[in-house]
Amino acid sequence: MHTLLALSPILVVFLLLVVLRWSAKAAMAVALTVTAALALTVWKTAPNVVAAAAANGVFTALTVLYIVFGAILLLNTLKESGAIRSIRQGFMDISPDRRVQVVIVAWLFGCLIEGSSGWGTPSAVGAPLLLALGFPAMGAVMSMLVIQSTPVSYGAVGTPILVGVKTGLDNPAFNDLVTGSSFQTTEAYLHQVGASVGLVHGIVGTLIPLILCGLLTRFFGAKRSFAEGLKVWPFALFAGVAFTVPYALTAHFFGPEFPSIVGAFVGLLVVVPLAKRGFLMPKEIFDFPERSQWEKNWMGSITQQDNHADAPTFSVFRAFSPYVIVIALLIITRTIPAIKAFVAKPDFALRWGEEGSQIIFGWNTFIWQNLLGSGINLKFEGMYSPGTVLIIAAIACIPIFKMDMKNFRRGWMDAGKTLIAAAPALMLSIPMVQVFINSQSADMSAVGALQSMPKVLAAGAAEMFSGMWPNVAPWIGSLGAFIAGSNTISNMMFSFFQFSTAQQIGLGFEQASLVIALQAVGGAAGNMISVHNIVAAAAAVGLINREGDIIRKTLIPMLYYVIQAGFIGQALITGSVVWWAVAIIAPLGFFFVMSKLSGTPEQNP
Repeated sequence: MHTLLALSPILVVFLLLVVLRWSAKAAMAVALTVTAALALTVWKTAPNVVAAAAANGVFTALTVLYIVFGAILLLNTLKESGAIRSIRQGFMDISPDRRVQVVIVAWLFGCLIEGSSGWGTPSAVGAPLLLALGFPAMGAVMSMLVIQSTPVSYGAVGTPILVGVKTGLDNPAFNDLVTGSSFQTTEAYLHQVGASVGLVHGIVGTLIPLILCGLLTRFFGAKRSFAEGLKVWPFALFAGVAFTVPYALTAHFFGPEFPSIVGAFVGLLVVVPLAKRGFLMPKEIFDFPERSQWEKNWMGSITQQDNHADAPTFSVFRAFSPYVIVIALLIITRTIPAIKAFVAKPDFALRWGEEGSQIIFGWNTFIWQNLLGSGINLKFEGMYSPGTVLIIAAIACIPIFKMDMKNFRRGWMDAGKTLIAAAPALMLSIPMVQVFINSQSADMSAVGALQSMPKVLAAGAAEMFSGMWPNVAPWIGSLGAFIAGSNTISNMMFSFFQFSTAQQIGLGFEQASLVIALQAVGGAAGNMISVHNIVAAAAAVGLINREGDIIRKTLIPMLYYVIQAGFIGQALITGSVVWWAVAIIAPLGFFFVMSKLSGTPEQNP
């Protein structure tokens, strides 16, 4: 009964958002109410914890909106300067085929942003860029969300593993075992987990560019044909391998910090020059229908077209240089220890309150420790936020393109209007998530005390599916990411649970690392359907109140990812030829079924 009750907030979100197609703000308002009521009445969560969790959710929503504002501002600035025309022409010169463009922009460039920053930034940056290239707003968001899978486990320079998994495993029982094992240190064990993550992602993720092309033609092509996207399979598979091979090798030999960054850099350096030379280019060019034929729900409130046809043209590198600035600043602030410490730590701070429960103001940081005595902390790091990086890049456009300040101010005003429209959904969805995560009973020593709702759900799954756990482990990870909007938080919640379950079903210490890896892989895939990420991405292209339609599309690749990861995990752990055969046949079955589902919405509701 508790498992079913813990599942009810998720069922409410799915029913209202995906099935009934309510707007996110309406659906999440109901879900927040249900979650808070369950926490207070059934879980007996302390009221101050529920209040603090909700407040933390609002605060987190503001930090996400700050990132979205920066992304929209950069896009608007590029449009106002006229540089967006040069960027658009640069991609058209590589190939006018939209399938090729989505692979380069979403898959390769998006993976580079994910490796550098994480936290949903690829969608906030990439979706507006695809929009500017002439993609429908819905297609731009879908494309960027689909790629938030393979690179996510190593996003933000390895944070989901180095922080998420490490924090999740920080338990006396695990620490004693790792000290007495051949690994000896947690760091060595994390390297093993990271290598396994790279292996599973490398196998599953290689097909993501091809699936992305199929989804693009299925939902946004004139023929509504998934098979039309598969016609670009040589190029899509080449781009997939160009990323996943250096990615997996980096994870195996060097650790979890740089696989996504290295894979994306190598992929861009290899794929783009060869694509310009016509290597593996499709014979037939795919483009979207005429704009007049687009369905209404494809389009958002932000137009693709710039209003400055008479503006000067720029070289492609000059036009794209603000994005180069974004990537460079993200990498510098996250990889150089001295700079990272300067922008992320309140070394010079004013403090109010007692130790352990105080407000800290640094020149660049705001922290509220132990909010309302709940143990929950609020934190904002201004210079470390991708939002600040995006705003700096937008300001840099003024001298780069010699902009008129009137046009620049117009970009700010338009970004602010879009942000106001997006705020309600995030202000409700993230507090719901925080209450859900922090719903443990106030007195854990009392009879009938309950762990938080996500942990109750995971324990219920372990009881039901222990014999098939490698197949189930990615689903637990995806559940955590769907709820929290973060692979890192999912790993924090469930890594030790996955480790314990692996031991209970008789797996050894080293094999348990593969189960933890499946958790991380599933957590990455869950980002594709996270309401948090979807609302932020939709806001960046002015696609408000269409979140349910987006999830209906991204749910397809997410299901492929977690199911296929489970098959591969089962095969790796058991060594069974049968499971390897299933893992090989499953993608073929997926492509066959998807190809048969082509047709218009009227033909295929």
